[in-house]
Amino acid sequence: MIRVEKLNKSFGDLHVLKDIDLKVNESDVVVLIGASGSGKSTLLRCLNFLEIKNSGNIIIEGEQIEKETHNLNKVRERVGMVFQHFNLFPHKTVLENVIEAPVQVKKMRQSEAEEIGKELLNKVGLGDKNNEYPSKLSGGQKQRVAIARALAMNPDVMLFDEPTSALDPELVGEVLATMKELGEEGMTMVVVTHEMGFAREVGDWVVYMHDGKIVETGKPSDIFDNPKEERTQAFLNSVLH
Repeated sequence: MIRVEKLNKSFGDLHVLKDIDLKVNESDVVVLIGASGSGKSTLLRCLNFLEIKNSGNIIIEGEQIEKETHNLNKVRERVGMVFQHFNLFPHKTVLENVIEAPVQVKKMRQSEAEEIGKELLNKVGLGDKNNEYPSKLSGGQKQRVAIARALAMNPDVMLFDEPTSALDPELVGEVLATMKELGEEGMTMVVVTHEMGFAREVGDWVVYMHDGKIVETGKPSDIFDNPKEERTQAFLNSVLH
C-alpha cells in the first residue's frame, strides 16, 4: 500500500528524517516506536503530505506521489489521519462532525452520509451520542469520534499520530480497543504510539526509530523479546521497566 524510499526531511538545519525506507502492505498494522524527537510523527505527516519531503519517494498504491503532479487533497482522501488532538468542530454535533467531509469534499448526499456516519459511530461505540456536542464528551469519546470522522472518507490507509497521548490514562483503553478492532477487520494502519502493550498485541510490524533513522524493524515478538540492536534494547529497557 505504501512504499517509502530514501526519504529525507529537514526543518532548516535540523535533519529530521534520514534515508527512511519503509514498506506497508495491505492490512498491515505497522507501529512506529521510539523516543520523542526521533522523527516518527514527521514521517507520518510526510505520508499524508502535511509535511513535504526534501528528497526520496513516497509511493501509495503503486503511484509515486509528488506535489507537482498530484492533487494532495485527493491523496488525503485515501490516507486518513487521526491526530493527538481531536480538532472536532465545537459548534457541530458528533454526527455533523463525522459527515462534514463526505458531504463537503466527496459531495455525498446528506442522507447517505448520515446513514454511514451513524454506522461508524455505532462501530466506535458511540451510537447513542449522534446529537451530542463535543463539549459533552470525554477525551476518549472525542478521539473515537475523530476516528469515525476519518473512516467516513472510506480511506485505504489510516495514520494515527499518538492518538492516546492527550488522554487521561483511564480513557486510553477505549481508543486502543477501537483501533485494535479496525486492525482485526483488515484496515491498513500506521500508528505512532508510546503504548507498548498495543504495539506488541496489535502490531504486525514494529519499527523502532532513533534520531531520524529506522534502527530496527520486526515482528512484535522479535522486537520486544529479542531485539537485535543495542539501541532498541536500551529504549525498551527505559520504557518497559
